[in-house]
Amino acid sequence: MTQHHRPGILELRNVNKGFGDGATRSEVLKGINLSVRDGEFVAILGFSGTGKSTLMNLMAGLVMPDRGEVLFKGAKVDGPGPERGLVFQSYSLMPWLTVRGNVGLAVEAVYPRLSRAERNAKVEHFVRMVGLGHAMDRRPAELSGGMRQRVAVARTLAMSPEILLLDEPLSALDALTRAKLADEIERIWDEDKKTCVLITNDVDEAILLADRILALNPDGTLGEEFTVALPRPRDRAGMNQDEAFKRLRARITGYLMDVGIQGRIEGTRLLPDVTPIHGRGTPEPALPAVVAEATAATPASDRYLEYWNLHKIYATPKGPLTVVEDFNLKVRKGEFISLIGHSGCGKSTVLTMTAGLNDISKGVIKLDYRGVEGADPERAVVFQSPSLFPWLTARENVSVGVDRVYPRASAQERQEVVEYYLERVGLGDSMDRIAADMSNGMRQRVGIARAFALSPKLLLLDEPFGMLDSLTRWELQEVLMEVWSRTKVTAVCVTHDVDEAIMLADRVVMMTNGPRATIGKVMEVDLPRPRSRKALLEHADYYRYREQVLGFLEEYEGGARPGAKPAPAPVAKSGDQEAA
Repeated sequence: MTQHHRPGILELRNVNKGFGDGATRSEVLKGINLSVRDGEFVAILGFSGTGKSTLMNLMAGLVMPDRGEVLFKGAKVDGPGPERGLVFQSYSLMPWLTVRGNVGLAVEAVYPRLSRAERNAKVEHFVRMVGLGHAMDRRPAELSGGMRQRVAVARTLAMSPEILLLDEPLSALDALTRAKLADEIERIWDEDKKTCVLITNDVDEAILLADRILALNPDGTLGEEFTVALPRPRDRAGMNQDEAFKRLRARITGYLMDVGIQGRIEGTRLLPDVTPIHGRGTPEPALPAVVAEATAATPASDRYLEYWNLHKIYATPKGPLTVVEDFNLKVRKGEFISLIGHSGCGKSTVLTMTAGLNDISKGVIKLDYRGVEGADPERAVVFQSPSLFPWLTARENVSVGVDRVYPRASAQERQEVVEYYLERVGLGDSMDRIAADMSNGMRQRVGIARAFALSPKLLLLDEPFGMLDSLTRWELQEVLMEVWSRTKVTAVCVTHDVDEAIMLADRVVMMTNGPRATIGKVMEVDLPRPRSRKALLEHADYYRYREQVLGFLEEYEGGARPGAKPAPAPVAKSGDQEAA
């Protein structure tokens, strides 16, 4: 067992913390021994519900331990103090105050004897430190999420804390903003060498920032400790080629998956022999003979889903705005496509047009030789938020679609379809829980089960795990892959996560920046299936694929538009050329 107890500026000695009484009591943290050295940057990684925020609140003095003690510079912590500056996941800014006013509150609290001019100078110093000098007089409502979080960081720094406690400060931000703010935090830490403790669920973020990484186990104990010996400053793109980074990333990921992702898929139930209204048989039973013959004789399955000259144009007061143009792609039957690009590149627009939820301005989308018109259960969609009926159980939410799609099946057969897919997504024991009582991760499992249960011709996923912490995302990616491997349904997934795009896909389709976004590059992913994250991280070609996608995204970062209109690369193994 790793020894976590070393003398330091902040120490937790044999700390236990639980909540509730009697039968309802939950022990959250158990036997925590941790020491943070002066000037050190420590990251604590763990799944949702492992007690990360409780641990941070103990360090901040917002809650007291049931047993053990928390010490700061050898003195017992008995409440919050300005020497321990806390940055929360939510920004908690005063909406009626400007950036200057919000940071000024902290400066006035800590430096009451300074003159107005001296206080103003301090406020400006800290606001400029986080790169917001241009937004000094804006109110929170006029700022992006990333900018609001920068204000929160400036406000905490203005209190001149001796230790900075960062409780998942970046988790509510999009990937690009998150990366930029992580770089900002590293720069501030490097300038000031302030002691930092970061709670995060993102392995790359932890490796980029920390000297030492501790895993928090699901049972509330501290797990393995990882030393980050990579030289600073650490370049996000450069690390992708660093063998030490790859080894460390694989070790941490493997450990977290071993302790956190348990096989909850029961796998005992067989899928009943029923056929949906749109004629596609369920994966395991035999199809009716005429359907099977027609399917086998289909000469061009490489054009099962086809986008031809697709455009989306919106009317605006300044004239027509072309969001997507000349989007051309042929998708093989049973192929999994990932669609990736920066925010505003039209990924979700392409997906909603494919779903029939957004009109096509010009061009055609064909599925199984028929033009897409309007929504249809043959095209099942999983959104970022699963949009369940909160008063219905998991079983009832999935049944709503199944009852419509399998009209000729008996009630018993329809229930077997529902239960089969709920078991496959690991909800065998939670079928009768109402959606309102479920975590975000559980709700998204129901959304995935509901989509597969429709036995669709096409599965469309619009950033399906975007609202989840990265460790829960890993778990659901594995669930998605397991269920998909049984159905081999043709799928298109919109994502901003490079690792997710590669793990899921047969091909990664990269989009240029909008407006007038189109396909910039198509990359074939020739990695063995079935796939798991652990196996991929150890595969010789994985980081080569990652380098290609990261390189493309870096080329288009910040709204850049290199080249007039890049031509997509020909990639289909069948010899079918992507339309230019």
